[in-house]
Amino acid sequence: MPTSLKEKDPSPPGGEKATASCSNCGDRSCYRNDKKYPSFCLTLTNKKGADETKALYNSDSFEGKLLKAAAEVEAEFYGRMTRVEETVTLAKKMGFTKVGIASCFALMDETAILAECLRSADLDPKAVICKIGSIDKCDLGVPDGMKLMPGHKEATCNPVLQARALNEWGSELNVVMGLCVGHDCLFNKNSEAPVTTLVVKDRVLGHNPVQAFYLSKSFYARILNYKRYPKSRLAKK
Repeated sequence: MPTSLKEKDPSPPGGEKATASCSNCGDRSCYRNDKKYPSFCLTLTNKKGADETKALYNSDSFEGKLLKAAAEVEAEFYGRMTRVEETVTLAKKMGFTKVGIASCFALMDETAILAECLRSADLDPKAVICKIGSIDKCDLGVPDGMKLMPGHKEATCNPVLQARALNEWGSELNVVMGLCVGHDCLFNKNSEAPVTTLVVKDRVLGHNPVQAFYLSKSFYARILNYKRYPKSRLAKK
């Protein structure tokens, strides 16, 4: 973990022109406000924004209601509820009824269980699979050789249509279940309802990407050096 930056080094690592980033701070005084803030602290440079968002959260806005509901879930059930239970409870606290699920094809069994959990709380779930529309990758200009199984029909993921289908249905909260990196960005961008992620896809680590950080000093030290990342399976030998 980075050490605190002292007075003798008031600028962020990399010099004055480096991007100020909370990842460079070892104090994290913003939580308890019990230590001196480093000179590059974003809290110090965003005082106007802090005042504006404080007013927003204290208003009758959707943002204020959602922030308070999330705080209630944390306070009431800290360390006692799984993420699944927290997600269901948040939806109930917000008074939502329609909960959309944007699911990866490979996680539909888990999505069926999630739908059952939501129904048990008198919520109405609607799952939309990533392959909705069944558009072949070749129809989008993707070479057949880039398919996982060349020579076969292979539908592309369609996160924009997933979002549009849930928008049309009128979902009040959308839950992401293991969408591919990048596809999750497109879904979030096109979703009209707020989005929470329940499962983050990691095909190597059993959908537990934080494990790579835990092992960054041993088995997965390569993540700290981009040049050591696995080479493309399609690279010419």
